[in-house]
Formats: sequence, structure tokens, C-alpha cells
Amino acid sequence: MPQHRPSRRSALLHLTALATVAATSGASWAAAPTAQPIPVELWKDPTCGCCHDWITHMQDNGFAVTAHDTGNTAVRAKLGLPPELGSCHTALIGGYVIEGHVPASDVRKLLAQKPKALGLTVPGMVIGSPGMDTPAYNGRQDPYDVLLVTKKMLGSGVNTSVFTSYRHKTG
Repeated sequence: MPQHRPSRRSALLHLTALATVAATSGASWAAAPTAQPIPVELWKDPTCGCCHDWITHMQDNGFAVTAHDTGNTAVRAKLGLPPELGSCHTALIGGYVIEGHVPASDVRKLLAQKPKALGLTVPGMVIGSPGMDTPAYNGRQDPYDVLLVTKKMLGSGVNTSVFTSYRHKTG
């Protein structure tokens, strides 16, 4: 008895059906579309090593960073962020100001939530935050808050509220 071979058309229909099922079922083996990196424009001092480490953290988490080695004080002021909320680098991501060693996960959360805000900041240079977490610090992780910065409704200036708290145990 001759063996039944499917026609080319029925084989293509079968493969198309399988691909549709895989794409809509969330099967882990189905190829997922590759997300484009999120662009970041960053201003920093040319000799700052922790800024470079933060750039690496962001690139490792799906961001494409363009760095300007011109310092960040003037750009921070131009963007409306007060000096007391400052750090060693200032970035613009998705229309938001990101100041200092903000974790990539918080930037993604901000971009997903899209609050009416100026941006996020981790004032100063907190040991244990991204970019300030290299082996040179011997595993030390100081507690810190990522602050959401909003413009005051009346008058000038900004308000801050805690966006995310990091309370690590060092030891």
C-alpha cells in the first residue's frame, strides 16, 4: 500500500496553525520579538568611574546610553532639578530626568506608570546602589530611597516622595 504524503499546501497550513498556537499560547519556546533598547542621554564628568559603572548597569538592562563628558551641573539646573537632589550624573530617559544611581528596574517602572513628574533621583552617591556596588565596597549596601520628583502646583520648586526604598542588610 502506498504511503500517504501530505501536499505542500496542507503542510504549510499545518505549520502556520502550529505557529499561531505557539504565538498565542505564551509557549516559552516560541520566539519572542526583540525589544528595542530604550535610549538614554547622560551627562557626567569624564573621569567619573561610578558613572561608567551605572552606564554598564543600564546597558545590561536594555538601555542604550549616549554619554556626554561635559559635567552635569548646568544640565541639571536647566532641567529644573535642585542641587540638593543632585548626584554625579544626570540622564534624560523617555522625557524624565533620572539623577544619580537609580536602578534600571525603577526607571522601567517609571516609564510604565508614566506619572506626571519631573523624574527620579537618588541624591548623593549611595554605596550599594547601581554603579556604587563594585567589589571595592566589599559588599557594603547602605539603605537608600529612590525619590519621585514632581513640580509644585503653586510657585516654583519641587516636591519629592519615596518611589522605592532599598533597605539592605550589610554584614
